[in-house]
Amino acid sequence: MNVQETRNTFSSHLDFSAPVGRADEQQNLPDGIAASFPQVSAGSDAALLDAYSRAVTDAVEIVSPSVVNIEVHAAGRTRSGQERERGGGGSGFVFTPDGLILTNSHVVHDAKRIEVTLADGRRVPATALGDDPASDLAVIRIEKPGVEEGGLTPAMLGDSQQLRVGQLAIAIGNPYGFQSTVTAGVVSALGRSLRSYSGRLIDDVIQTDAALNPGNSGGPLVDSAGRVIGVNTATILPAQGICFAIGINTAKFVASRLLRDGRIRRSYIGVSAQTVPIHRRVVRFYDLRKESGALVLSVEDGSPAQRAGVRDGDVIIALDGKPVAGVDDLQRVLTDVPVNIGSILTVLRHTERLEMRIVPEETK
Repeated sequence: MNVQETRNTFSSHLDFSAPVGRADEQQNLPDGIAASFPQVSAGSDAALLDAYSRAVTDAVEIVSPSVVNIEVHAAGRTRSGQERERGGGGSGFVFTPDGLILTNSHVVHDAKRIEVTLADGRRVPATALGDDPASDLAVIRIEKPGVEEGGLTPAMLGDSQQLRVGQLAIAIGNPYGFQSTVTAGVVSALGRSLRSYSGRLIDDVIQTDAALNPGNSGGPLVDSAGRVIGVNTATILPAQGICFAIGINTAKFVASRLLRDGRIRRSYIGVSAQTVPIHRRVVRFYDLRKESGALVLSVEDGSPAQRAGVRDGDVIIALDGKPVAGVDDLQRVLTDVPVNIGSILTVLRHTERLEMRIVPEETK
């Protein structure tokens, strides 16, 4: 049998002139071929959802009522120097029944007017209660008339310390104004550090490949149970699949301080420094926990560091017993050190280890 005869024989078993029907209708196919196609009844899409799809669907149904679109109006100037109002926006999510919303600092910073669009379409005004550019987090509140018009659904907050690399991560927000857009991926890495808009380092950032775009900022990153595990904050362009969210544990701490004080109080000692390695012999001799430190390049006049006796060339290796491996470590430790209370600063001066009492002041 030649090729043409084979083609004709196979074609004779199939009626290509028959109308195409649904999967549950009889098709003019040979018994062997028909048996290889699953017979699915109409309306049985739910049965086809696999575990992954069900997890995403369920999580979205849980958290979507809490996600909001934030529209911001801030002061600006034209090229000619005339004042004008500029617009912007992002996402956020309700985390208390009385209308508190968590979002990014860069979404609402310097806003003159804030409007929030709820999941049910209501547009209500909001006011900023606290803003922390150093962690890129902010808390805003829906004004009372908006709360009294109907109930709000607060999102469930998870625990970012319990995350594992590879687990499901779902991002919900309003990229480019497309409300309630869902993207899904996995937790790509944990414990990342990210430079905030203020220049400070944000620690314990979650890396994910769930796609983020402008407008996603401030929206929730959730797990398969619909619990918020992070606040979406940044993406690296033009890279694909490298996006970041601030861990929800960091967000809880910052939000509590913003609600209490309206800002985060951070300590300041008044030095300019850079990260440098420490000679191995010195590390072994003093049994240091880190092999690098923060080299003091200059000391500000009248600063806590100058009053404590810190000199140019000193290498800071610890503050209040917490090891300092560099500038970023020093910034992080200063966030936890109490303001206007004496602390012990440990430095290396040449090969000598010194401890000096220092009284950090509040960052201005």
